[in-house]
Amino acid sequence: MSNKPRVYPYIPNSVPEVKAAMLAACNARSVEDFYAEIPAALRMIQPMQLPEPMLSEVRLKQHVERIMARNTAANEVVSFLGGGCYQTHVPSICDEINGRSEFLTAYAGEPYDDHGRFQALFEYCSMMGELLDAEVVSVPTFDGFQAAATVCRMAGRYSGKRKVLLAASVNPDKLSHIVTYGRADLDFEYVAFNSDTGQVDLDDLSARLDDTVAGFYFDTPNYFGVIENGPAISQRVKAKGAMLLTGVDPSSLGVLTPPIRFGADLVCGDIQPLGMHMSYGGGHGGFISSRDEEALVLQYPSRLFGIAPTEVPGEYGFGDVAYHRTSFDKRENGNEFVGTAAALWGITAGVYLAMMGPKGMQELGEGMMKRLCYLKQRLASLPGVRLAHGSSAHYRECVVNFNRTGKTVAEINQALRARGIFGGHDLSETFPSLGQSALYAVSDLHSQADLDALVDALAQILQGQTA
Repeated sequence: MSNKPRVYPYIPNSVPEVKAAMLAACNARSVEDFYAEIPAALRMIQPMQLPEPMLSEVRLKQHVERIMARNTAANEVVSFLGGGCYQTHVPSICDEINGRSEFLTAYAGEPYDDHGRFQALFEYCSMMGELLDAEVVSVPTFDGFQAAATVCRMAGRYSGKRKVLLAASVNPDKLSHIVTYGRADLDFEYVAFNSDTGQVDLDDLSARLDDTVAGFYFDTPNYFGVIENGPAISQRVKAKGAMLLTGVDPSSLGVLTPPIRFGADLVCGDIQPLGMHMSYGGGHGGFISSRDEEALVLQYPSRLFGIAPTEVPGEYGFGDVAYHRTSFDKRENGNEFVGTAAALWGITAGVYLAMMGPKGMQELGEGMMKRLCYLKQRLASLPGVRLAHGSSAHYRECVVNFNRTGKTVAEINQALRARGIFGGHDLSETFPSLGQSALYAVSDLHSQADLDALVDALAQILQGQTA
């Protein structure tokens, strides 16, 4: 390759003069000087092994398309993957509305030019409030992980305490996010789960609760799909004066009790199941909800939209509530920095909830539980296959153990892929105590034939038959 600096048509700062101007503006003598604060252990010292640059748009497009063609999308096979991102039916009207220019181009719209988005988000928050039985619902945070991390920090600010207990049955990636985001201001401890039921170990919870605990965070249904005993957890947490912080799958609330009814102070989750496609890192948005208590509301970092009468009799307007607590107003002195949000997905979820209605959400939840019950019954009939946490009630997902089959989850998933099926998430590394187990998820897209196809394929694989 030539040593002459190459100017890339899509990267303006590859122009030497532009790069020099940017470095000068930062008082940096070189790129190495600019990145000096990043520890050497975290930096890639050697050059990346990249192909020769493609300066033509058509060649670049062909190159990327060839890479993408190596993927198999979930909608090309029968998929049982879940664990926080789900392949669900997305009504066409959701894509139609969120693709309209009024919303798609309103990412950073402000009150003086964007009344429609404020009303749409107010309607979304109102319907989420109905679903969650909550008086206050935030506009979407970046995703559900971010919402969970924020409720832990809200509990710390509200209570003035540092210690937060986390259920060990929470998605490991979510736990990692919560700890990374909160460790500067909070101390975290983990509460074990019962290996037989998959639920929070109530004895371990009681032993860790004291008057230094700000709150306890858990999910219901949890990462294993197990529905937790919310009232029993709430009774123990509240007896010690701590806050109850609960994550929930909003698609389950047509059949399950909203956590606020058993005492949750802050409820959060991800709205991806409400009308959004799986799309790599996109398609997610988090929600936070609570009762309407001023001291608690002032801990929200994100925007809250409300409604109020205007000077015109009978006319109402939509706008920000307590805007002064946000980083938009206080900059670095705000509760937390609010950067990229997911307002467009909030509007999409609002469209989904409006279309489904209470009856539709109930039917969605019932259908999910019926599918999972049927799948569990059929899986349990396979030789060597055992359902973990079999005595507990589940929603959407369950853990399937293959210890007695003599095969690993990786081997089984590879054989399933050869038959056009995506098996469950392999839990053998993230939860070694569960042995060779996988997390299987169902959705409203699965037919009885799909569930039968999975069980039949597993039976063939366990008998040693090839595809």
